[in-house]
Amino acid sequence: MKQAEHKLILASSSPRRREILLAAGIPFEAVAPSVLEVQQAGETPEQFVCRMAIEKAVAALDQIAHRSDAPILADAPILGADTAVVIDNHTLGKPASAGEARAMLRLLSGKEHRVLTGLCLLAPPAAWPCPRSELRTEPQLASTVVRFSLLTDREIDQYVSSGEPFDKAGGYAIQGLASKFIESIAGCYFNVVGLPVSLVYQMLHRFHAANPGRRPTQPA
Repeated sequence: MKQAEHKLILASSSPRRREILLAAGIPFEAVAPSVLEVQQAGETPEQFVCRMAIEKAVAALDQIAHRSDAPILADAPILGADTAVVIDNHTLGKPASAGEARAMLRLLSGKEHRVLTGLCLLAPPAAWPCPRSELRTEPQLASTVVRFSLLTDREIDQYVSSGEPFDKAGGYAIQGLASKFIESIAGCYFNVVGLPVSLVYQMLHRFHAANPGRRPTQPA
């Protein structure tokens, strides 16, 4: 990869985030950093997703800094993102089993919940390694309210059997089979899919306005 070909590094293995960026015409390269996603004691859901977004962006920076096409793709900001579903003071990540998926769907059934996505657009430093304190990490937060219809046990079992709930925050995909369960949505639809692309685009413009020496990302 040549340095000028990509103007955004996506720190995520999520196919949905890739699809959203592709559909919006935002050029990017994806890397998949390994980060332990565990909510800390006393940490709010908002703090958790923002911290995870920062951790993913920094981990991606560390990963690409050792590649042959460094110095760290110097014109490319790194986007970290993390999404969680919040209901009744529970933070729901990705279900690890069919039982967890069923429990999540029972929690969501007939109620409103919030989908939170933390975003961090990290400017690569001039050299790496760089002290963490010198990295510019200013996370942004997107929040969308979603209402589920009341689900029967049969509907839950059928949905879990489809395999769709796995690797999805909250155990459902609004763009997939679960679309028939969604009564209403207030906020960014793409945030529920996994990436609030309008907010990402605004962050990119602010980034390039603050870094005039870097060529701005434009739709392809």
